[in-house]
Amino acid sequence: MKKLKTTKVLTVVFMVVFTLVFTILFSRLIYIQASGEVDEVDLKKWADKQRTTSYSIPAERGKIYDRTGMVLADNRPSYRIYAIIDEEYSRNSEKTLHVKDPIKTANQLAPLLNLDTNWVASRLQEGIENEKFQVEFGPNGASISEQTKKEIEALELPGIYFSKHLQRYYPNGKFASHLIGFTQKQQDEEKEAEEETNVVGAMGIEKSMDTELRGKDGHISYQRDNYAAKLLDPEEVVKEPENGVGVYLTLDQKIQTFLEDAMSDVQEQYKPEKIVAVVMNPKTGEVLAMGNRPSFNPNSRENIGNWYNDVISYPFEPGSTMKIFTVAAAIDAGVYKGKETFQSGTYKFMDGARPVHDHNYGKGWGPITFNEGFRRSSNVAVSKLVWEKLGTDKFLDYLHRFDFEKKTGIDLAGEIKGKILYNWPAEKVTTSYGQGSTTTPMQLMKAATAIANDGKMLKPYVISKTVDSKTGKVVSEKESEVVGEPINAETAKQVRDLMESVVTAEDGTGQGYQLEDYSVAGKTGTAQIPDPDPNRSYLTGRENYIFSFLGMAPKENPELMMYVAVEKPELDATEVGSEPVSYIFKSVMENSLHYLNISPDMETKQVNVDSVKLPNYEGKSVQSVKQELAEQNSTVRVIGDGNRVAKTIPKAGEKVLPGSSILLLTDSDPVMPDLTAWSLREVLQLGQLLSLKVEHSGTGYTVKQSIAEGASVPEGSYLSIQLEPPNQPEQEKASEEGEEENKEQSSEAETEEG
Repeated sequence: MKKLKTTKVLTVVFMVVFTLVFTILFSRLIYIQASGEVDEVDLKKWADKQRTTSYSIPAERGKIYDRTGMVLADNRPSYRIYAIIDEEYSRNSEKTLHVKDPIKTANQLAPLLNLDTNWVASRLQEGIENEKFQVEFGPNGASISEQTKKEIEALELPGIYFSKHLQRYYPNGKFASHLIGFTQKQQDEEKEAEEETNVVGAMGIEKSMDTELRGKDGHISYQRDNYAAKLLDPEEVVKEPENGVGVYLTLDQKIQTFLEDAMSDVQEQYKPEKIVAVVMNPKTGEVLAMGNRPSFNPNSRENIGNWYNDVISYPFEPGSTMKIFTVAAAIDAGVYKGKETFQSGTYKFMDGARPVHDHNYGKGWGPITFNEGFRRSSNVAVSKLVWEKLGTDKFLDYLHRFDFEKKTGIDLAGEIKGKILYNWPAEKVTTSYGQGSTTTPMQLMKAATAIANDGKMLKPYVISKTVDSKTGKVVSEKESEVVGEPINAETAKQVRDLMESVVTAEDGTGQGYQLEDYSVAGKTGTAQIPDPDPNRSYLTGRENYIFSFLGMAPKENPELMMYVAVEKPELDATEVGSEPVSYIFKSVMENSLHYLNISPDMETKQVNVDSVKLPNYEGKSVQSVKQELAEQNSTVRVIGDGNRVAKTIPKAGEKVLPGSSILLLTDSDPVMPDLTAWSLREVLQLGQLLSLKVEHSGTGYTVKQSIAEGASVPEGSYLSIQLEPPNQPEQEKASEEGEEENKEQSSEAETEEG
């Protein structure tokens, strides 16, 4: 009885507890159903969130163009491959939608991804064993081409899928790489768990215009089932992306190509540590070409030896190119008397200070004028101008007027400014000839716009405009900006005259920079390189310099201005440091001026009272005309094998000099002559005569032609020629001229120390 009674009590207790728990749970259920909340969590919103998938729609990065509309940075499709391995994905489908045979899939897929077959098979098998929904294949599967995608699709492998994304592409490869820059993936810290990345600009225009180029991503969201399939009513929400703007540069693809080719030639032949070059329109401040060596291909970005754009980020002691601005300051201040003489060689400007020496071991050239001192690149000349005539305080004022203490403000990321060292008397003097104080190439070019542009100094820029990627409507547009007037127009003209004499005079240091068809105003520079050994001031040896030239053409009204610097070239015993520099300058400037259809001015300058009007020879005998012109020492080129003259270049009535080249087109069908040893001017005349489109590379005289001798020449044909300088006698002359320049280069370490 006692045991039975105990059992009844326990039963009652159990029933009471059960009823209480059931009541609590049921009440909770009723509450949840009524309120739709659990622990202040809205169950409907939670369910919607669980059923809703959302992802961003990346905006297309804006393209980068040159000034003519040629694409320099583009986007091309790239694909990420992934494999779905969950067999549930195929449950309601007649086709197999997942990877059914990992071994077979690996055998066919691995070769196309350049992966090991066993690795791919293991990747698939481990995913299946770990009950994963899908797997990917590392870097080799993250960015595959359209062609590889098509080859994989042709295998019809179940469970293999692709996701598309756009990849930045640079169609010209190693072309203005430091200026254009490149993009790279950057981990998004907020989405690190999802392993999402952003593409950001890492250099050049890609970096400085990253926000504008990137645009704004859109997004899409919809409701789905457990297998990512959309529900019948997915409640889809789509926000379209805003694509990045298109960026047009001031860069000219043709001029940049001239520069790239010339720098590559010098890099291959002379193997310098650096080459820096920039071409500008001095009237506007537009940068038409900019290049560095070493360079890199932004598509692969392998072996990037230099992450900086040296044109704007490499301050160095400029050497004698600084004398341009020293003389400009003296002329503008009214203290320069070009015909006044001074004793060259050595100048002791104050007691206790190291004397200034001219570059020929301090021997000088005896008493010479200041004009001759500039032509010969005399350190003593500019030192006396600053110390005795202009005054160091006034000189510093002009350095500030030329903005040598400021960044240029060019629209590129990473600009660094040089530094004016002006604490001690020796530093004030040595700055006059480009030692101690430093500048970047772009700072020199900005200052030189005042010389080329009649005193007005312009801000350099590389971005011309931005446009809406869809409509093409201009979003923003740059205009030329005058940022100072450090000298007056008459001073600028006098400085250009002096710079021309550097190139044309027998005692000038820049004779090797003369162009065939255009006058040049320029200044050479041989900059010293500080020695890393603290016990020594500068490196020594004939190759351990930065050889440079700053020039503009045509001299009277410069249309182009260029700076070239070559650091530590490997020179043969007979070579001088100016040779690689002059090769780049002459090749780029001559070709670019012709490409821009700038009228040659050298021939115009030579026309004098002895010039005569060319008679009208049309219809006359070819033989008689040849004889008449030969008596005037003219060079006659006959085109065709007819007996009568149909046309001449120059045209009848135009002025010609005795000895000029005359082209005669006969009354027969024209055929291509042998152009060997023809000058560029003569080939361009031929193009005008026969209505040809002429393209050319190099400088000098024709050595190759694209249309064979004797071939027929239809109007509108393309003629491509290659020019090379003659071997004799110019090379012998250059060798003789180089002996003195070589002395300058090998001794400046001693003579320019301050």
